[in-house]
Amino acid sequence: MQQVKKGDTVKVHYHGKLTNGTTFDSSEGREPLEFEVGGGMVIPGFDDGVTGMAIGEKKTIHIPADQAYGPKQEEMIMEFPRDRFPADMVPEVGMQLNMSNGSGQNFPVTIAEVREAVVVLDANHPLAGEELIFDLELVSIDGGTPLIIMP
Repeated sequence: MQQVKKGDTVKVHYHGKLTNGTTFDSSEGREPLEFEVGGGMVIPGFDDGVTGMAIGEKKTIHIPADQAYGPKQEEMIMEFPRDRFPADMVPEVGMQLNMSNGSGQNFPVTIAEVREAVVVLDANHPLAGEELIFDLELVSIDGGTPLIIMP
């Protein structure tokens, strides 16, 4: 029976939850997620979780924050003057925005707090600091490129 190894391209159905049971993502109703194991396309804990699985196998994996999106970093939380927002925009907690870092790179931020003079923005990944739980079902394995060893 073929088992997933590094370099294989796999298709996986998944249901991602937080430890409190809240669903944050799922492939339900969509095509399964396809990626190369060990190719850096998914978080490290997800790569590790599918390794060794066989087609049709189902399992639940727990991924600690350091194997997912890392810890929440305080330096990624910043105060932005409220008067620098467009006059017709009403900032609200949870609102997602894009900011520019001054050298033309855009990055997503989430409004964490609205105060009288400033708006607190969080540039951490929304799942930073979270332990993640995935229910997985391996749909297919497409083996990696075989190596030819010459004498």
